[in-house]
Amino acid sequence: MKTEQAAAIFRDHGVDLTWQRDVYQHLHATPELSALEENTALYLAQRLRQLDGYEVIENIGGHGLVGVLRNGDGPTVLYRADIDALPVEEQTGVPFASTVSSISREGVPSKVMHACGHDMHMTAGLGAAEVLHGTRDKWSGTVIILFQPAEETASGAQGMIDDGLAGLIPRPDVCFGLHVVPGPAGVVMTAPGPVLAGCDTITIDLTGRSAHGSMPQNSVDPTYLAASIVLRLQGIVGREVSPHEFAVVSVGTLQSGNSNNTIPGTARIVLNIRFYDNDVRTILVNAIERVVRGECYASGAPVEPVITYSDHGEVTDNDPAVFAQMRPAFDEIFGADSVDAARWTASEDFSDIPRGLGSPYLYWTVGVTPREKWDAAVATERVIEDIPSNHMSTFLPDYGPTVHSATSSAVLACLSHLNEA
Repeated sequence: MKTEQAAAIFRDHGVDLTWQRDVYQHLHATPELSALEENTALYLAQRLRQLDGYEVIENIGGHGLVGVLRNGDGPTVLYRADIDALPVEEQTGVPFASTVSSISREGVPSKVMHACGHDMHMTAGLGAAEVLHGTRDKWSGTVIILFQPAEETASGAQGMIDDGLAGLIPRPDVCFGLHVVPGPAGVVMTAPGPVLAGCDTITIDLTGRSAHGSMPQNSVDPTYLAASIVLRLQGIVGREVSPHEFAVVSVGTLQSGNSNNTIPGTARIVLNIRFYDNDVRTILVNAIERVVRGECYASGAPVEPVITYSDHGEVTDNDPAVFAQMRPAFDEIFGADSVDAARWTASEDFSDIPRGLGSPYLYWTVGVTPREKWDAAVATERVIEDIPSNHMSTFLPDYGPTVHSATSSAVLACLSHLNEA
C-alpha cells in the first residue's frame, strides 16, 4: 500500500481506543516474570477473542500466543509485543503501581514491575489489533499479532520458534516490533541496519582449593583468581577490539566465600558482553576464554574452569528495504516527531522470530519521557541523572503521547505493507 493510502486509512479509522488506558493500568498493576506470564497471556487471548475474525492460538513456547486475522488475498504482516516483567520493586507512586511479589529465576523472592515498558507494548499491540480489525474494508491480506513471553531472559522468541510457530501461522512477508525508551514522549525513532546490540551472558565457575585463612599456602585461592580475571578482562575491549568497532564486557556478578577466616573452594563470575558485529563477538569470546584459562593455569587451579553461555541475543539488524517502505508513512503522520534513531546498546530477542520464519523485519523505538522534563534535562546536561530509564524502579511512560505513537506506528507499519482493498 502506498504511503498516502496508509496514512489516509489511519487518519479516518474512527476506532474508539479510549479503553486502552484501563487495559494499560491493569497490565501495569499485574506483572508476571519471564516464563510465568500465564494470567497475562490469558487476558491477552480474551481481548483478542472479543474481535470477531481473529484466530487465537495459545501456549506457543510457554505462554506465547498469536491472533491471526485473514482478510482476503495479499501480503502477511506480523507485529510482535513482549509480555514479561522484571524483578524490580516499583517506586513510581502511581495509584495503579504494582505490589506483586514472585520468585526470580535465581530463586530469590522479589517484587515485580513492568519496569521495561512491556505493558505499553501489549497495550499498543491490542490497539493495533483493534484498528486493523475495524478497517478491514480498507485493506487486504493477513495480519498476525504476536505476544511473546520471556524477552527479559532472551529465550521467549526462540522458544516460540522451537515450538513450531512456523507451522501454526502463515509465513509473514515482513515482521515488526517496537520498544519504548527514554526520549521525548511520542517521538518515533527509526533507522536501517544494526539498531540494537547483540549480547551474551557468560558464567565462569572457578574451582580452587579451600584452606583456613591462617594457612593460605595450603590453598588455591579462587577469590584472588577471580579478581585477577576481572582485571585482565578490562583490557580486552581496549587492546583487542578495533577503536572503530563497538564492544562491551561487563562483570555483573562476582561471588566467592562466606566466611572471614576461610579461603573458599569456588568462585563464580557472570559477564555480559555486547556487540553490533558477530565478528567482534568472536574476538570477545576467544579473548575471554583465553584470559580465564590462562589465569587458572597461572594460579595452579586443580580443575579446569567451566564456562557457560546463556541469554544470547542476536544483533537487531533492520532491513533497509522495509525501512524505506515504512519510514515515509511515519514521516507523513508524525512529521517532526519522526526522527532517525541512534544505535541502542540494549539487546532484544525479537529478531529471533523473523529470522526463524525467514522474514525481513524492522524494529523501532518510541520516546516516553514528558517533554518538559526531557527538555529541562537536556538543557542542564542531566539526562542520565534526571531521566528514569528502562529497568529502573521509577520508569513510567507519559501515557497519552506514548500510547498514541506506539499504537499508531504499529498500525501504520502494518498498513504500509498490506494491499489496498
